[in-house]
Amino acid sequence: MADHLHDPDKERVFVRAIEGSYSLKDELRRLRSLPRVIKSSEVKLDGGPQHFSRHYVEPEDGLAQTLHIHLEEYAPGGKTQKHGHVNEAAFYILDGAGYEIHDGARYDWQAGDIAIVHNNCVHQHFNASKTEPARALVIKTKPMYLFMNMLFQHTVEKRQTEPSPTQGNFVPRQDEQDYNHVDYAHGHAHQHDHDHDHDHDHHHDHDHDHPHSHD
Repeated sequence: MADHLHDPDKERVFVRAIEGSYSLKDELRRLRSLPRVIKSSEVKLDGGPQHFSRHYVEPEDGLAQTLHIHLEEYAPGGKTQKHGHVNEAAFYILDGAGYEIHDGARYDWQAGDIAIVHNNCVHQHFNASKTEPARALVIKTKPMYLFMNMLFQHTVEKRQTEPSPTQGNFVPRQDEQDYNHVDYAHGHAHQHDHDHDHDHDHHHDHDHDHPHSHD
């Protein structure tokens, strides 16, 4: 749950040390005392100006050892750094539309898709919209790969230091908002109305049939 900038030139904890007696009772006791729900309100987005991150889980937090989970927010017209690493990563697209460049090939995505970054792939992420932000939840097992000494990772192009030409005074969304639920809510209401009409028709038919039962 780090709230500091993950600058590739700064030192960070990639794999957490585990120490203690063979039974590791103290470590197990410590783990069991930790919260199991991470509040997004307690984890701030870092980075910018075109690409922001909220790191929910990583080894330095002392909770998980094999996962790195973070939220990515791409400013309108924004892009990320270009880099490569040994571990895989899955990007679940929460909202917006954009594309990846993996080893020179383009892959387009939109809300609801999952973009997969394969092992040893040089990649970069782009927001295709010039006016709207995009978001993705990233899940990867980078710590496990590094623990097994699969250490290669390299930055090809660093994070942008200037805003994109179209993002204006964009401010990343610190709070969660249901941008993708408008259609769902409408559809649910429509289905509810349809079911209500069906119930009404059914009730009407029942009333219509009821007199005949006396014949």
